[in-house]
Amino acid sequence: MLDGIEPHWIWVIIGLVLAALEIVVPGVYLIWLAVAALLTGVLTFVLDPGLPLQIVNFVFISLIAAFSAKRILRDRPILSSDPLMNKRGGRLVGESAVVVQPFEGGTGRVHLGDTDWLAKGVDMAIGERVRVTGSEGAILLVEPANLIEEQGREDVSSD
Repeated sequence: MLDGIEPHWIWVIIGLVLAALEIVVPGVYLIWLAVAALLTGVLTFVLDPGLPLQIVNFVFISLIAAFSAKRILRDRPILSSDPLMNKRGGRLVGESAVVVQPFEGGTGRVHLGDTDWLAKGVDMAIGERVRVTGSEGAILLVEPANLIEEQGREDVSSD
């Protein structure tokens, strides 16, 4: 007994605190430590091992829970209904923009929405319309919009 509190209750309290922190702290790692602490509390209640063995149980159960969860999530990933939610550059693919800083050496700036973006593409002058084809981090990949229109006309005329 530690100051009137049974050891299994201490592990349960630690588990509940870790579970509550999982709600507050972003990420998915404290829940596995919470599970390990709660299981250690159950084992301590049933078997009543000494403190060193309790700590060893907690460490091993934590490792087993974390690596099992990693494997399960790797094999069966959680699919999002909006996979581009946090990928703003990916959401902009297909949008058109206007060149606001000339492209020299393959880089320049474009205005899209209410923001100026760094962009990569062929050399272009200010005022040309471009279409976003992808992104590399915060840099948009663009191509001239007239190039897209010309390809569309060529495809139609060849049919």
